[in-house]
Amino acid sequence: MLYGSRASVEPGQVENAFVTIILFALIPSFISFYGNYYLVFPRITKQKNYFISILLEVVIPLFAGLVGYSALFALHGDQCLSGVEGDEADPVGLTLFIAFIAFISGVIALVIRGFITWSQELKLKESLKQKTHEMELALVKSQLDPHFLFNTINNIDVLILKDQQEASDYLNKLSDIMRFMLFETKSDEIPLEKEIEYIEKYIELQKIRTANSNYINYTVTGNPIGKTISPMVFIPFIENAFKHTTNKKIDNAIDNKITINNKHIILDCNNKTDPNRTTEQESNGLGNQLIEKRLNLSYPEKYKLEVSNQDNLYKVHLSISHG
Repeated sequence: MLYGSRASVEPGQVENAFVTIILFALIPSFISFYGNYYLVFPRITKQKNYFISILLEVVIPLFAGLVGYSALFALHGDQCLSGVEGDEADPVGLTLFIAFIAFISGVIALVIRGFITWSQELKLKESLKQKTHEMELALVKSQLDPHFLFNTINNIDVLILKDQQEASDYLNKLSDIMRFMLFETKSDEIPLEKEIEYIEKYIELQKIRTANSNYINYTVTGNPIGKTISPMVFIPFIENAFKHTTNKKIDNAIDNKITINNKHIILDCNNKTDPNRTTEQESNGLGNQLIEKRLNLSYPEKYKLEVSNQDNLYKVHLSISHG
C-alpha cells in the first residue's frame, strides 16, 4: 500500500486507490508493452540491431517508471512516498519498482509478438509450398509439353546419324533438365549457379531446332557463386520468348541477359514478336499473374517486374534483391 493504514474506508478512497493502480502499474506497463512490441521487436528480428534493441529495452521501462512516478507524485504529492509504517520511501526505489513492472510487460510483449510472427511465418511457408507445387505442375505442363519433348527427341534422333557424340551430349542435357525439374526444385531456394546451368541447357536444346546460330543471344554478367534464388523463377519468361518467336531466321530474335551484382539479380528477356499474331505473349505459356503471385510469396517487396510489348518487341525486366 502507498498509504498509511486506516480502520475505515473514507469517501473517495476506493476511487483514489483505483486511480493509483492505473498510474502505478497500468500506464507504465502500457508504455513498455507497446514500446517493445513496435520498436524493440522489429529491430531484433528485421534490422538485427541488437545494441539499439538492448538500449531500448532498458530505456523504455525506465521512461515508463518515471512517467508512473511523476503521475503518482502529481496526484498524491508526498503521500506517494509514505510506507505502511509511515516511513518515507525512496523515490528512486519506487521509480525502479515501477520500471521493473513495466519491464515484465515489455518481455510479455516480445513473447506475444514473437508468437504472432512465428504463426504468420508458418502460414506464409505453407502458402509458399502450395504455390510452389502449383508452379511446378504448371511449369511441367508448360515447358515439357509434347511438342517440346517430341521436337527435341526428333532433333536428337537426326543428330545420331550425323554426330553420335553431339547427339549423346544433347540427350544428357535433356536428362539433366528433367532431373532438375523433378527433383531439385522442391527446395525454397537453390544455388544461383544451378539455376543458370539449367537455363543454359534449356537454351542449348532450343538451339538445335534452328540452323541460325545468331537466333538467340544469351549472356551472364557477374558471379553467381554464393548466391541463391527461388527455383525456376526466370525460366517461364525465357520459355515464353521461345514459344512466341516463330521466325527462327531472324538474328537476335531472342535476347536474354542475366546480371548479378552485390544487391540484385536481374533478368532482361527480350524477344521479337510476329505482328500478324493477335494472341497475347503469355496466353499460351505460364501466365504473368501466377508468376507474380509466386514472386510476392518468395520475395515480398524485394522484386521489381516490368513487362512491355511495343514495336513488335516483348520486353521483360525482373530485378530481385538479395543479401
